[in-house]
Amino acid sequence: MIEMSEPIIVAFPLRGEWLSPNTPGTKIPSHGTNQLGTRYAYDFIQVDWSRKGYPAYRVSLPQYLLFGVPLNEYYCWGQEVYSPCDGIVVAAEDDYKEQTRTNLLSDLANAYKNAHYFDPEKDDVQSVAGNYIIIEYGDNIYAALCHLQTGTVQVSVGQSVTKGEVIGKVGHSGNSFAPHLHFQLMDSSDIATANGLLCAFEEYELFNKGRWEKISNGIPTNKDRIRFQKSDIETE
Repeated sequence: MIEMSEPIIVAFPLRGEWLSPNTPGTKIPSHGTNQLGTRYAYDFIQVDWSRKGYPAYRVSLPQYLLFGVPLNEYYCWGQEVYSPCDGIVVAAEDDYKEQTRTNLLSDLANAYKNAHYFDPEKDDVQSVAGNYIIIEYGDNIYAALCHLQTGTVQVSVGQSVTKGEVIGKVGHSGNSFAPHLHFQLMDSSDIATANGLLCAFEEYELFNKGRWEKISNGIPTNKDRIRFQKSDIETE
């Protein structure tokens, strides 16, 4: 399953409980393509674990299927996003508008089109990534956090960021089937041509048989109920 013996270790970029429906812990390429640096990318959503099918929205299934869902009815929309590492911001885009609600058929069709037919020579990266931040973590290592909520990007190009610093909020901008955070490491600051890099998260908890277990340097699967709480530094 894992093609690199030494994944790059970064901090978990969110707080609270999450599910990763697309993750390299389950399949590679995690998004079905190697384009746009997504080979080892993660998507993170919040769900209602008590409802059948673990929906990511507060409304009923018929309403979701027939009419779509306003963004504020999704559990994760507007949740804070944290820097996964110390580094320098090399890109920060925050002018791509979000739709006011999701639409299953059109969003899935758009996602498929962009995943398989995106042309880096003529297509706008923001049509896929939406509002995004790219952080230079090390030599040829860049962290990208995409689909951020319009108007919430809190950093600018050239700014130094520290691990755990709030940098934006989860949104639905760009090529997004529903509000979520898309996170990936890549070997270039240019999403259009970058190759993906495998990463693991230095610390989080996994809900297993009714108990939370601490995980170190882990790669969650698409079945895992995971959480990360605020650190002691953040709560001081």
